Amino acid sequence: MSEKEVLMSLDGLKKMEEELQFLKTVRRKEVAARIKQAIEFGDISENSEYEDAKNEQAFIEGSILALEKKLRNARVIDSSEVNISKVSVGCRVKVVNLATARESSYSIVGSVDANPAQGKISNESPVGKALEGRAIGEEVLVNIPAGTVSLKILDISK
Repeated sequence: MSEKEVLMSLDGLKKMEEELQFLKTVRRKEVAARIKQAIEFGDISENSEYEDAKNEQAFIEGSILALEKKLRNARVIDSSEVNISKVSVGCRVKVVNLATARESSYSIVGSVDANPAQGKISNESPVGKALEGRAIGEEVLVNIPAGTVSLKILDISK
């Protein structure tokens, strides 16, 4: 089974690489020092500091593996290559909620770059999935936790 491609911006790629480097260089050393110090306290079978440090070490190693996997499967979206005839990752889409007449604009991004508070929604989110591949003027039904909403695509841009 092939691993899932991870779509991201160049900024998202750089942030992920920086986080991985930080975990490998800084956090690994900090936790190793905590483990060493806890061992020096004596009997590790009843040493909560040792247990905490070992758990943190496992968490950090898991995070490193997850980041390395995402980076292996990363595909950077070049905004100059984005086709705006249909909604896709890398474009900005303006929609209107047909029930409330409220307009919203979203940037469609890979899950790594998603930040709904900034209007950046993942192509894997319910709204992102429903909009992807659709054109201006199309209406889509989106199943969200609060129910179903009907959106009409008003504009697609870069």
